Amino acid sequence: MKFRSIEKKGGGEYLNRYDLHYETPSGGEKVYEMFSRDGGIDTEEKLKHPRTDAVIIIVTDEAREHLLLIREFRLELDREIIGMPAGLIDEGETPEQAAARELKEETGLELVEIRHVMPASYCAVGLSNEQCICVFGLARGEISPCKETGEEITARWYSKAELREMVQRETFGSWAQAYAYMWTIGF
Repeated sequence: MKFRSIEKKGGGEYLNRYDLHYETPSGGEKVYEMFSRDGGIDTEEKLKHPRTDAVIIIVTDEAREHLLLIREFRLELDREIIGMPAGLIDEGETPEQAAARELKEETGLELVEIRHVMPASYCAVGLSNEQCICVFGLARGEISPCKETGEEITARWYSKAELREMVQRETFGSWAQAYAYMWTIGF
């Protein structure tokens, strides 16, 4: 495929829609719709090298016996799903700072140790160029209600035994389901 152009079709407070124009190997035209948090994509270079917008926080308790997951009402699904704490990286924040802030806001817990920070990866291939960073660590404290208005989030620690059953019957976000399953089998 040969890139031809990008056209912004609209935007809101958090997402922007673009049409990507490509020439197919047979000489035809392919128009592909995508969304981005970046409202200023106007070149192929900006398309290929998007900014990193968010963090996903993957934490266990200090004994490493329980994984923290959240139940969150998702407006785009009109239902509650199980996921991991996550959020946007604010201007001037490092991913580590964003992870600590988001964890505190969504769960009341303190990020006491960062064990690993992954390089940026794509969150929603096929829909968006959004990238996020997974921050792995240990957390402690008392879980408290989410402090963000407009979000319905309930956090809880889960044992491996609980999660083995849950990943088969509950509605998860894909990242949380995959990681929870892998964690339960000790992979």
